[in-house]
Amino acid sequence: MDDNFTTDFNSTSATGGFSSPSGSGGLRVGIIGGAGYTGGELIRILINHPNVHISFVNSKSNTNKPVSNVHADLLGETDLVFSSDLSNQIDVLFLCVGHGDAKKFLEEEAPTLKGVKVIDLSQDFRLTANQTFGTRKFIYGLPELNKQEIKSADNIANPGCFASAIQLGLLPLAKAGLLKDVYTTGITGSTGAGQSLSATTHFSWRANNISAYKTLTHQHLKEITQSLNQLQRSFSSSPSGAGGLHFVPWRGDFPRGIYISSTIDCGLSLDELNKLYNDFYHDQPFTHVSDKMIDLKQVVNTNKCLIHIEKAEDKIVVHSTIDNLLKGASGQAVQNMNLMFGLDETAGLKLKANYF
Repeated sequence: MDDNFTTDFNSTSATGGFSSPSGSGGLRVGIIGGAGYTGGELIRILINHPNVHISFVNSKSNTNKPVSNVHADLLGETDLVFSSDLSNQIDVLFLCVGHGDAKKFLEEEAPTLKGVKVIDLSQDFRLTANQTFGTRKFIYGLPELNKQEIKSADNIANPGCFASAIQLGLLPLAKAGLLKDVYTTGITGSTGAGQSLSATTHFSWRANNISAYKTLTHQHLKEITQSLNQLQRSFSSSPSGAGGLHFVPWRGDFPRGIYISSTIDCGLSLDELNKLYNDFYHDQPFTHVSDKMIDLKQVVNTNKCLIHIEKAEDKIVVHSTIDNLLKGASGQAVQNMNLMFGLDETAGLKLKANYF
């Protein structure tokens, strides 16, 4: 995410002349923090979205530069230029800023943003205790869990990437009241750490290397437990928010994607489990249950989550995999936008995996 967002905006009219969904032009969108990974992926999706016009993309550190100077993959795709202006002549604003900065931004720009819907990709409003902020009420934006609430929401707290992958692997079991202790491992690509260079994102350290980090203490544990409790109140919960979920995240030697494996005691047969999962996700366009082993390459560059279940004696392993920048961030944000404005849920998101 781009944490260099500007706070000295001038309220100006959006360019392009698109009207709101009630008119004939399309949905008018603004992006704050457009120079980071999630901002770049959001632009890539939205410039090809059939119902959207991007009114502005903000980045304080890149003002007046072509977007393609920062996101070289967009060279020849768009003539957008980074702006320092904020306009309220939009329908929805995406916040692709660092954790803690979304709250600060909304505090400073609340008058300008009156009447504008907000989709926040940081963690600032994901937990119940933080979901009411001034006059704004945020809904946790996991469509497979809260689709009806999202449809009528004015503000969305987009889920975390690890949180999305882990929850999608566990929600059907929670709905059936079958969760006990869950032991989860997950590996993520280097883009999960953002664009800012650090010792653990440097190529010479990351290449040919795997390491664990934030063992049993990852920040997404609280939001995962919150969602699982929404379906299964009996799922244990500790003061730290970790509950019955024991999570060891790994850094992987690849750019993007997340692969999760969760081990759980369960007496159901494999056929019963597959039916449980297929029934739960039967009307969800991006989450699919596979009867074959799944690979990370099947989801990279898509908004999909793929799930596969294995069983040995009374233990099952639920594998789930997503692209951390799409279903784990920008793709899911667009999916939420589509639902909020009554558009086709899959609009702009029919993307093919980079399988070979």
